Amino acid sequence: MKELVSIITPSYNSAEFIEETIQSVLSQTYENWEWLISDDRSKDNTVEIIKKYNDPRIKLHVLEQNGGAGNARNKSLERAQGRYIAFLDSDDLWYPEYLETMTDFMKKNNAELVYCNYSRCDEHTMEPILKDFEADTIVTFSNLLKTCRLAPVSTMYDTKRVGKFFFPVKSKREDHVMWLNLLKEIPKGYPLKKTLAKYRMRQNSVSRKKKNIIKDQYLVYKDFMGFSTLKSLYYTANWALNGFLKYSKIFN
Repeated sequence: MKELVSIITPSYNSAEFIEETIQSVLSQTYENWEWLISDDRSKDNTVEIIKKYNDPRIKLHVLEQNGGAGNARNKSLERAQGRYIAFLDSDDLWYPEYLETMTDFMKKNNAELVYCNYSRCDEHTMEPILKDFEADTIVTFSNLLKTCRLAPVSTMYDTKRVGKFFFPVKSKREDHVMWLNLLKEIPKGYPLKKTLAKYRMRQNSVSRKKKNIIKDQYLVYKDFMGFSTLKSLYYTANWALNGFLKYSKIFN
């Protein structure tokens, strides 16, 4: 029997895209999964769309109040029963072989965490607008401080080996903080050099003022890692250089 995979998804006003996401999960060649969707009080008909799918593996939880993506992910993590944790936001997509390939790769490499390539796509057409992000290096706590190579859509970890890791609800860079906390506990994560996912590049998520993004990243080091001001500024500068070079076509 294949190990259970718990898929963690926050949803909020995702009616425009959620059906594509659902179809990408239902099309997985690996069938032993549970999908824990925590809806963050959507104001559109996201919940109604999800409820149309009569599959017992899809477990929808509508939260009592809006608390942000990190909190919604945590609510799903609390209920997760699977050995493997995978993350899929409500507007992103997986290729049909995503879960099969990722779990096989973890077993083959005796890995605690793995990540793969993913396409960076236009939010409406889902056509690539940048070169695929490449999983081209082993990730460690040290190198993840300078640039966050791990994205929820393309990363999986093994709870039997490392336990569960939750997201800080007071950070706007909650993904990076969670990955750093995880990599404090394990020596490395392994790259799977194959494109298995599509990340939808939403205009409203990349148009935030640069100074606000940099401030949020600085707080990752200062508040959550407990670094000194000088050390926090050093890593923020490294992150900014790497990030803006990577996404220069968007921010120009």
